[in-house]
Amino acid sequence: MKHLLKLLDLSSEEIVSILDLADQLKYEKKNNIPHRLLEGKSLGMIFQKSSTRTRVSFETGMYQLGGQALFLSSRDLQIGRGEPVQDTARVLSRYLDGIMIRTFAQKEVEDLAEYGSIPIINGLTDFCHPCQVLADLMTIREKYASLDGIQLTYIGDGNNMANSLIVGGLKTGMKVHIACPEGYQPDPTVLEFAKGNPNFMLTTDPMEAAANADVVYTDTWASMGQEAEKEARAKAFQGYQVNDTLMAAAHEGAMVQHCLPAYRGQEITDEVFEAHADELFEEAENRLHAQKAVMVKLMGGEQ
Repeated sequence: MKHLLKLLDLSSEEIVSILDLADQLKYEKKNNIPHRLLEGKSLGMIFQKSSTRTRVSFETGMYQLGGQALFLSSRDLQIGRGEPVQDTARVLSRYLDGIMIRTFAQKEVEDLAEYGSIPIINGLTDFCHPCQVLADLMTIREKYASLDGIQLTYIGDGNNMANSLIVGGLKTGMKVHIACPEGYQPDPTVLEFAKGNPNFMLTTDPMEAAANADVVYTDTWASMGQEAEKEARAKAFQGYQVNDTLMAAAHEGAMVQHCLPAYRGQEITDEVFEAHADELFEEAENRLHAQKAVMVKLMGGEQ
């Protein structure tokens, strides 16, 4: 494992290994056991999309691991003024021990890995969100002890979250049900990956997808960069809200997950959100632990 560009690149064993290390680092953090495994290391964090959870969790995580994190907005870098990504990659590789990038195009992440000589971590692209899904899998496994056979139902836009949940869920033995409106389905590359897998369902019917679910997952209907589509999307996603009616189709005691920020009253009701707030904010916390595990694997010499 040289980079974390997308979960499609990882084996099932590599994903589970990250989750196991994340559990260990979380235990050590809760019990005040130092784990300065990246002493003297530096992580550059390139942000072309703003974030609360991504910035704070990576920056805090590097501090807890004994290293430092440098916040680099596109305004701070020559890449924001047109410097080719391959040149930026070569320069930063001579200063840093790793780069996390949160941006729009997946190709930009892939190019950093191709031209640089240090580990690259995808903090989010329009195609996928691997760090979030590692935290999701960690949270689900904390509740159910195992991921094998657990049914994850995703309701909403076939976006980067849907793409990564399909891949991460299927690679760890989960059943993955996806409900999206026509025209808003997951990426064809991901659907090709899932094709023929008996654990995968793609439907336009949220109630069909939610039947017997152990985990119900949703995300905002209009992601960053899609603000102009907000009104059209609100119409397209009518009927795709996670509410009490939909939750009644899931298993009793099913958990709810959301990558946040949540727009209550749209993709999820305030009542469902508050009823599952502990799970949702445990999921948000686990971004810290899962990403620390990724950084240790990539920057600390672990394989």
